[in-house]
Amino acid sequence: MNEHKRKQVSPDRLIRLASSVLEMEADAIHALTARIDQAFVDACCHMLACEGRIVVLGMGKSGHVGGKIAATLASTGSPAFFVHPGEASHGDLGMITARDVVLALPNSGETVEIVTILPLIKRLGVPLIALTGNPGSTLAEAASVHIDVSVAQEACPLNLAPTSSTTAALAMGDALAVSLLEARGFTAEDFARSHPGGRLGRRLLLLVDDIMHTGARIPRVGTAALLREALVEMSAKGLGMTLVVDEQDRLVGVFTDGDLRRSLDRNIDVHVTRVSDVMTRGGQTLRPGALAAEALRIMDERRINALPVVDADSHVLGALNMHDLLRAGVV
Repeated sequence: MNEHKRKQVSPDRLIRLASSVLEMEADAIHALTARIDQAFVDACCHMLACEGRIVVLGMGKSGHVGGKIAATLASTGSPAFFVHPGEASHGDLGMITARDVVLALPNSGETVEIVTILPLIKRLGVPLIALTGNPGSTLAEAASVHIDVSVAQEACPLNLAPTSSTTAALAMGDALAVSLLEARGFTAEDFARSHPGGRLGRRLLLLVDDIMHTGARIPRVGTAALLREALVEMSAKGLGMTLVVDEQDRLVGVFTDGDLRRSLDRNIDVHVTRVSDVMTRGGQTLRPGALAAEALRIMDERRINALPVVDADSHVLGALNMHDLLRAGVV
């Protein structure tokens, strides 16, 4: 029977069902805006004043939402972790200290596993923030702060499966996390330090020093070198350029693929011409400690593919090209 019914569902019916779910959940979130009141402010103040961690509790679907809220808080400057209420009464309650804040989000406010540990939480004297859909519940009345996340109905056609309610709780958790982020003065650089493996982390934390070619891997020739020797150095080091340096290893100029094309257009003899006669003098450079993202910006703006890294006295320290940025995941 179920198989037969499934096959009879039309594409239009599926689209209407999906649209209805999204509309109902959007309405549930919109209704929360009227509940951003003093209770929300008090909850933020408790979490901002927290000297320990924000401990998030939730069972079932609320537990999954709680895990996400804890992760969002932790990654935006508010140290937090999730504790399963069922495990808390079997030893994990020791993870909560007197310096912490507890954030609990059972929709009913009567979840047995959480209600069971309420006396122990109260004994610790820690602030208890409750996100529930039942302002008259045991948890709501025991909480230091209660935020109402109730919904008119679940998006489930049976009005049973947690759908609108979990979406509302998740959205309110995001509202708390972002408000705390702003209040703490949390920056993009702070975010990157929490996400060193992500693209943002690489763009905001990776330095040219971390990826540049150094020592014998730097393509360079002296000012007296012939163009032929410069081409051999370019080919051997594979950066699409060679640096031209003086006797003290200070940068004088750069010879690039573009310089080579221009030289060939002038029918210059590579066997007798000095590289210093056809190089680009000076040119764009980077200092050590510059962000790799800055190197990318300069390459994009100047339409070049490689850059030398020099110190304040123009001594050559390294070189990198667009391929190095690609390998490092900056691009």
